[in-house]
Formats: sequence, structure tokens, C-alpha cells
Amino acid sequence: MDETVLERARAGDGYAFQELVEPLRREILAHCYRILGSLHDAEDILQETLLSAWRALDRFDGRALRAWLYRIATNHCLNYLRDGSRRPQSSLLSRPASLTQNLVSSDEPWWLEPYPDTLLGDAAANPEAKYDARESIALSFVAGLQRLPVQQRAALVLRDVLGFSAAETADLLDTTPTSVNSALARARTGFRPERDPEQVPLPRSAAEARVVERFVDAFERGDPGEVVAVLTEDARLTMPPEPLECSGSGDIADFMRRVGFWGPAIKLVPTRSNNQPALGFYRPDPNSSIWRARGLIVLSLRDDRVSGITRFHPEHFDRFGLPRTLPQG
Repeated sequence: MDETVLERARAGDGYAFQELVEPLRREILAHCYRILGSLHDAEDILQETLLSAWRALDRFDGRALRAWLYRIATNHCLNYLRDGSRRPQSSLLSRPASLTQNLVSSDEPWWLEPYPDTLLGDAAANPEAKYDARESIALSFVAGLQRLPVQQRAALVLRDVLGFSAAETADLLDTTPTSVNSALARARTGFRPERDPEQVPLPRSAAEARVVERFVDAFERGDPGEVVAVLTEDARLTMPPEPLECSGSGDIADFMRRVGFWGPAIKLVPTRSNNQPALGFYRPDPNSSIWRARGLIVLSLRDDRVSGITRFHPEHFDRFGLPRTLPQG
């Protein structure tokens, strides 16, 4: 770290402060997202973190800027989670009963949001980390974290994702290494990510592209046999914030047929979320010659098939650079 830049920032130079923190902004945002499960909340906490750091810069000892910012960010995240009033209640599913057949109650955190790949940083891998950057931003991984108690969640992310030592993590959480190790042991016992990185095609690889192309072709043509064939037998469909899910390739295909989720009257536009392939989902406007956004689909892959479909509302389109409408033809 450039001591001259630090001194300028301490003297009130906002540009110098930005120069200090900018290289760490994206990885701190991803950290907050893992803890909170919501990009909207993570962005708010990142701003609070940077404001707190700016105000406390005169008390920073000049060593380990990264750890210092992680300490501030983690504590803001934990305070946010402990203050339940800051997170609004879930919306309720209002689909007709004829459309919700085959759906069951889901344990997916309703506040879960997609994370655009354009926001992913290039943080160097720590040899102490148990999970790599690709795996630790996956939707199933982030969803699994949300089911852990707050302190266990923080301990697992700091130790197993970021590779901080027990002593460093204890310092970040204002506790003892013994408490950290105890929380981590309980977290590891209760945390089972659904995605096996050994069975997932590498991001942006030819293998991944083949699966996505097959999925898009089957859904845009409305081929029921191919829709079932491209899904694993135990595939899951979830739709945060709606608290329901559909399991099994046959039931998913049947549900999608009933709600008009696939067939010639849809258009899928590729993007990326959570280091996974994603698709903007459009349907034609009956009153004009345009396609209108209807949802964002994030795909989980296993070998050469799709094992998970997470459908989000189109409110997230702007973050992914997707237009709300497209011209037909």
C-alpha cells in the first residue's frame, strides 16, 4: 500500500481514498453478497462499509487494509442480519391452483438474488481456502449459506472461502480462535452445497455452451421430449421470492407447459450470473410487435444436463444489461 496515498486520504483527499479502496471494492461486494444473499442489500452494506472506513481512517494503523475493510464489512453484515426489521417480508405466491400443481414448499431463501458476472472481481485464491472462487459464488452455495446461523455463516465464509486464519477471523469477528473453530465446525456439519464442482462444466467452456444451446433449442421449439431429456431426473425449479419449488424433470416440464414457460412464443437471450449460464426470458406483447421481459433464468449444470433452474423476476434485467423489450423478428 502506498503510504503517500494513505496520508493524502487521511488528510481528507477523497480521490486518494478511492484509490486505496477501489482494488478491493468488488471482492468486498461479493463477500457481503455471500453473507446476505441479496445483491441489493450487499450494495447498501458496501456503501456503509466505505463510509465507515472513510470516517475511521485516522484510526487505521496502516497495515493490512484488506483485512481492515473485511472487518468493517463483516460487522455491518452481521448487524444488518441481527436487525430483522431491515429486511421486508416475503411476497406471497398468487398463481391459480391449476398452475401450482406439482409445486411444493421450498426452503430456498426468498430474498436470494442473482449476481451478475460483470461484478465478479479477480481476488487471488488463498491456499487456505476450502472452496474456490467459482464454487463460492454459485447460487446453490450462497443459498446454502443463508440457512446457517449468522455467526457460523461468517466463520465459514472468512475461513473456508477467503482463507483467513483462525486468529485473523477471530480478530475480524471480535471473538477468540476457539470460538471461531467451534462455529466453523458446526457450520461445516450443517453446510452441504448442492453443486459438485467436479461435475460442473467449466464456465464459458465448449461443454457448458453445448448444454445451454441444447436447453435453449428445446425450450424455444417447445419440444417436450427434449425438454425432459436436457434436465437431470432430479432437477429443481425454484422461483425466489415465491416460496415454492418443482422437482423432477417430468414435473418441471409439465409445470412449464401449463404456465407457458416454453414453446414457440418465448425468446431466450444469454447472459451470465453467479459464474453460471443465465438467460433473459421474453414473451411477445399481444398488442405490439415487441418481446417483453418476463424473467431471468439462472441454470445449474451437472455433466451434460441442466440440474437446476432458478427463475427471478425481470426487475433484475438492468443489472445484467438486458433490455426490457426487444423487437420481434
